[in-house]
Parts: sequence; structure tokens; C-alpha cells
Amino acid sequence: MRHQSPILRIAALSLAAVFLLVGSCKKYLEPQAVSSFSPDYVFSNVQNAQKAVLGAYQDLEGDNGYGIRISMYYPYDNDEMMGLHQIGDNDRGDIAHYNVNAGNAQLYSPWNQLYQGIERANICIYNIPKMALYSNGTPAQVGELKRLVGEALTLRAQYYFELVRNWGDVPAQWVPSSQLTNFFLGKTDRDTIYNHLLDDLLQAESLVPWRTEVAALGDPVNDERITQGAVRGLRARIALFRGGYSLRSAASSYGQTMARPADYKTYYQIAHDECQAIMARPDQHALNASFNTVFKGSLDAHSPDPVGEILFRVAMTGGAGANDSKLGYYDGNKVNGLGNAAIAVLPTYFYLFDSTDSRRDVTCAGYDVGKDLNILAPRTPTTLVEGKFRRDWISNPSQLNSSTAQYFGIDWPLQRYSDILLMFAETENELNNGPTPAAITAFQSVRKRAYGKNSIGTTPADYTGFFNAIVLERSLEFGGEGIRKFDLIRWNLIAQRLADAKANLNAMAARKGGFTGSYNTNPLNFANLPDSIFYDSAKSVVATGLQFKTSFYTPRQGSTDSSFKRILWISKAVNGILSASGSSNGYAYYFTPNHSELLPIPQQALDANKNLKQDYGY
Repeated sequence: MRHQSPILRIAALSLAAVFLLVGSCKKYLEPQAVSSFSPDYVFSNVQNAQKAVLGAYQDLEGDNGYGIRISMYYPYDNDEMMGLHQIGDNDRGDIAHYNVNAGNAQLYSPWNQLYQGIERANICIYNIPKMALYSNGTPAQVGELKRLVGEALTLRAQYYFELVRNWGDVPAQWVPSSQLTNFFLGKTDRDTIYNHLLDDLLQAESLVPWRTEVAALGDPVNDERITQGAVRGLRARIALFRGGYSLRSAASSYGQTMARPADYKTYYQIAHDECQAIMARPDQHALNASFNTVFKGSLDAHSPDPVGEILFRVAMTGGAGANDSKLGYYDGNKVNGLGNAAIAVLPTYFYLFDSTDSRRDVTCAGYDVGKDLNILAPRTPTTLVEGKFRRDWISNPSQLNSSTAQYFGIDWPLQRYSDILLMFAETENELNNGPTPAAITAFQSVRKRAYGKNSIGTTPADYTGFFNAIVLERSLEFGGEGIRKFDLIRWNLIAQRLADAKANLNAMAARKGGFTGSYNTNPLNFANLPDSIFYDSAKSVVATGLQFKTSFYTPRQGSTDSSFKRILWISKAVNGILSASGSSNGYAYYFTPNHSELLPIPQQALDANKNLKQDYGY
């Protein structure tokens, strides 16, 4: 059963009607005809204002939002996973393998939808404070309207954040299009945009209640509507990007290179303070005791997160086509041969996990489900796929075996509490030139959840060692959640990490040496990995999972039981994904430093706006 607050349960028809009333931009900054109903009518009562803000939420959803393109096309390739589509498709394959151009088929619609979300948020931010009820209503009415403004500010910040981290400097407008005299806006420097968003979110913090405080407002506790923890978490994340590295344009004072501002620690302090404020409210947000439950038991099961680990998730409509999500269809494993399984786990990423790390078998889907929806067939290291959103974990099993089902209503998590803990640890290390006891405690709490009663190892006590540990831990914790590529960019590590991943894939294929480059703290020796493994096919069923009888981490041992099946494991095929030929080809093949860190502006947007120019060598 969907867990939505009243504002998120409003009928789609009502939503569409409200935004036909106030007008919205079908194309980027292109004004549309407005109906005979004016904004004065639309923003005349609290109920209509709620519907208007719901309209601003809507652009997070669907094929052109976090339903597939922004969540599953744009974050790849990285040093964990890769997209399984061909180079030269002028589509998702070229995006993944860094061969993208302005005419790519998957750029304009998400760009347009993000700006549509901004326009809808701008309409709410501009009009709600002008409502008579905003100052003269009952305390309940005033409180709800202020909350709506805070939500709209946060939504606008999320849309701009996504635009900037993918495209860099972009046009920025802060009022509805109806208030503009010039519709052909040039680019605004990303630092200016980020500064504006940080100010907006500081204001929103004072307007939006904490997660459990909404009950007093008659709204059930849920994580599909923005609350104060989500506002603070987004402000912390944006602050780290404001203080982090990004690809600057040739016309900037930096030149076309990766650079960060001299005062970057100012923004690390903002991120630190926001994370600390969230951590000070364990009654609002905490780690779920089980990493598996966050995904299998909550997101994939369409169930609320009971402890608030998920600060904010994008509420998908649950079977309503393009406004839903393809999580579990595009990614994840296959059931009866159904599903795309289009995001591959690199074998080197699988082996970054310790054998006792519970996150490995959640993040990496190592099996498919057979025709009987029960027997499991293992995948090999070269065919592992992203596993947090998988078809056989969803709560509506009738869709498992449907050849036409693509939309399963799985929400996209925009931020989790473990992100707050690790951002806090990172900023403590940066601001103090080494980890403080508080940083170590936050860092270790994430690891202890992952390892259970097993040893988490020794936490580094020096600045460089702790930073490297953070870089690794964020990879292990957030694989497949659309975070890694952008983390690597803000640390200015993406070029090095992609190169190191390629070198390690070659070494693993040869079964010689171990992790090199920026991975060299991992002691694994590739020569000790098995060339094949055995599993009990009779007992490998949905209820119990795959029953492996030999280790992934030691040389192959023979089996005397003839009922066990043998599958090939580490072999020369491991580096086949580096090739620029074949159906799943060219891992990060065309990545070029100081160019590929950002996407080109879509050609349709350039054609529509004479003042919008391409940068970064595209």
C-alpha cells in the first residue's frame, strides 16, 4: 500500500488543472497561453496552494526525472558500475561511455523537465506569500502556507542542483516566467546559483517542520514529503559541491580545468553544521539496523522507513506510466528472462567489499530468477548487475512474470542518513586536518551496521588515510544510488579512478598482483581468486538465496558432491568490458579529463535561445 501524505494523494487531474490555471513552460523559458483563471484564483486558499506545490513535486518523477534518465543514465560510467549500451548509439550508451554530444537523444527532455519544475516552484514561491491567508489566516493556515513555501524553495534547489552538477553554468531565473521581460537568458555562474540555493535552504529550514512534527499538523509521518531533515541534508550536499572541484569554462578565471574555490572550507563548515544539526535529532533520523531492509524491506516493498534513514525519496505514482519509475526494470536482475539488467557491476567493485560486508549482496545482484519464479541461476563476475532495486523484491509479485510490466512504483532515495554521517565525518577531517573522535564515531557507525558482529578493521587516524577511507566507504555504502560519479568529480578524482579501475580490471583478468593506484590499500591478491566456484543448484531458491559451496576469495577447491554445479569465475573475460566492440562495450572509453566531467547543453535548448552558448569543448 502506498504511504503518501494528503498532499501527495491529491488526484493527478486536480494537479494538472491547477497548473493549467497558473501556466507552466512546456519548453524551457517559453511562455505558454494562460487560461482564464488567474493566479489570484489559484492561490486563494490553502487547498489550491497545496495542489500547486504538488505540481512542483511532480517533475521529480517519471522517465525524464529520477524514474530512469537522471537516476540511471547520467551517473554512469563510474569506478563501481557501467551502463550496458553501445558506443555510437547517440543515446544512453554514449552518455555512459563519455561519447556524448549536444544532439544526444537523452539530454533535452530531462533538461526541459528540470526547468519545468523550477518554473512551477517559482510560481509557488512568488504567489503563496502574497496570499491574504499567509499573514492573516489562522495559525494552522499560516503554518501550512509557510511550510509550502519551504517545500517549494527546497524543490527548486533540488532541480537547480541537478542541472548544475550535470551541466555546470546554466541559465537561472528566480521568478515566474510571467514576470520576465527577457526570455533569452544566458548562463549564470554556478557559484552564484549555489550561493542563492544555500540562502534559500537556510530560509526553508525555518519554514518546514521536522519529520515527526507533521503529526500535529494532521499529516502522517512519511519520507515522500520534504521535512526539515531533508532541507538540511540537501543544504549540506550543495555546500560540499559549492566547496568542491568542478569543471570550469574556458572563459572563467580558472580556465577550462577542474578547480575549487580558495575559500572552500567555508562551505565545508556549512555542510558540517547542517549534518551536525540532523545528527542532534536521533528522534527524527537514524540508521536502520539492517542495510538490506532499507531496500528490500522498504523501498522495493513500498513501505515506509520506520526510523527515518531515508530523509527524502521521490514518490513515484505506482503504475502510471511515464510518471512512474523503471527501477527494477531497467536495472536489477532478470526474472524469467524479463528486465533490462542494464547497469553492470564491475568485478573490481565487487571485490572491494569484504566477505563479511552485508552491503555486497544487496548492492550486487548475483543471480537471476528462473521461469518457475523460484530457482536461482548465478551470474558470473562479468555479468553482475546493480541490485538495490530488483524485480523479485517488489511488493506486487503479479508483475514479476509480466512481459509488459516496466513501471513498478519504486521510489528513488534522494538522501539517506548514512550520507549525513559520512558527510559529517568528511568535513570534520577537512576542517581539522585529521579525523576527530566525532568523525571516527560517525564513520564507524556506518561500518558497524554493514559488518554486524564482525570486525570493521582499523580506522585511519591521519588526514590522508581517513580521507581515503571516506572515499572507499561512500562507494561501498551508496553504489547504484546515483552518487559516486558526482562524488569523484567534486573530489577531482574521477579521471584517476576511472584509469585505476581499467588497470585493475586488466590485472584481475590476468590474475596477477592486486589493486593498484588509488585502490592500493586493499590487500586482495588477484592470483588467489578462484577460476571457478561451486553452488548447490537444488537448494538455491528464492527463500534461501544462492547456496555457494566454495569461497569467492580463495583459490578454487574441488567438490566431491556431484549435485553441486560449477560456474566459471575469474578469467580473461574480466577485461572484455574495456573493449570498444561488442554489445556491452567501452567502459568509460572516451573519458577525457577537463571535458567529460560535464554534459553538453542540449542542441534544442541552444537552438531556442540565442544567448545560450556551449562550453567545455563540445
